[in-house]
Amino acid sequence: MTKEVIMHMKIHMDKTVEALRRDYQKIRTGRANLGLLDDIRIDYYGTPSPLSQVATLSVPEPRTINLQPWETKMIPVIEKAIMNANLGITPANDGKVIRLNLPALTEERRKDIVKQLKKMAEEAKVAARNNRRDAIDELKKLEKNKKISEDDLKRTEKEVQDVTNSYVAKIDEVLAHKEKEVMEV
Repeated sequence: MTKEVIMHMKIHMDKTVEALRRDYQKIRTGRANLGLLDDIRIDYYGTPSPLSQVATLSVPEPRTINLQPWETKMIPVIEKAIMNANLGITPANDGKVIRLNLPALTEERRKDIVKQLKKMAEEAKVAARNNRRDAIDELKKLEKNKKISEDDLKRTEKEVQDVTNSYVAKIDEVLAHKEKEVMEV
């Protein structure tokens, strides 16, 4: 029973770390990353569709994203969607391909981004701690209902704390990696 509680907690903590990684992908670092465009939806014949389903996306240079729509008449619609996404990038097109040129980040902007990254990491740590609290509450219920002994409760609480510490360390690792990427000139 205690193994199930810990396994359930680990699943939730894995989801927390993955959500943090996904959120970090959407943050502009001065380097071209297709993750920036993940949330953009295009009105494709009345259906909101992801950008990747209406155009070929590529990164030909470190600071450039190319979008080649499958239908040239979609170019204005795609450009409008990119502008409405407030990415701080102005699309340029030559009639066939839309180019997104990412400007270099200033030192001040980099520091602001790092602050934002740290805030997101702290929110992920809070989520992990909430998972720990839920797991310990579940263990206490099991002990109260005489399904596990008091010794099992104490041993498993320590194990829950160790697992939580390892996930907090993973979150710090993800943060350090992204922080290094942002501060790189």
